[in-house]
Amino acid sequence: MYKVYFENRFILFSSEPDRLQKYGLFHKFHDTKEFYRIISEFQSDPVFSSINVYGPNIKHIWKIFRIYYTEVFAAGGLVKHSTGRFLFIEKNGMVDLPKGHIDPGEEPEECALREVSEECGIEGHRIIKALDPEYHTYNKKGISYLKKTDWFLMGYNGEMVSEPQISEGITNVHWLFPDEISQIKDRAWLSLADMINTYTLRP
Repeated sequence: MYKVYFENRFILFSSEPDRLQKYGLFHKFHDTKEFYRIISEFQSDPVFSSINVYGPNIKHIWKIFRIYYTEVFAAGGLVKHSTGRFLFIEKNGMVDLPKGHIDPGEEPEECALREVSEECGIEGHRIIKALDPEYHTYNKKGISYLKKTDWFLMGYNGEMVSEPQISEGITNVHWLFPDEISQIKDRAWLSLADMINTYTLRP
């Protein structure tokens, strides 16, 4: 199963129809041309908030979807302080997690640790485990991109500094307990809200 975010909308790819959630459209994959037409319309017209594309050969569907885009790769971190607080940033008016593009020859883990340091001004954080990767699309100069972001849960017990990388549009750094996170959800992308629900509310 794969989930791809289009800002605050998404397409879910599954081998069988996902009946656990209400979708704007269910589409059984059978033809590549028709599939690409649906993707194009979904990108340009927000009439549907979500689509479930399904078919028995999910790997084939995912391969066909990826061919439609230019792929880019990034990595980032969900940082948990020893006090139980989680690290969030504000970037371009939206709440987010520190992340960035992977440099040539750089491993995702190295990129994630580097981006957290650069964007938030902390050192000494460490990776605890890999989290589920996230996929989202965007358009730039007429090119459609599919970005895969590898996420890592990180531990940190140092000073909770708040030194954002202003040159990258980051205006604030927040350290929040799980029961305080609800105050930022209205300024968070859907992908971040899903991650918050999945990982920060666990013991």
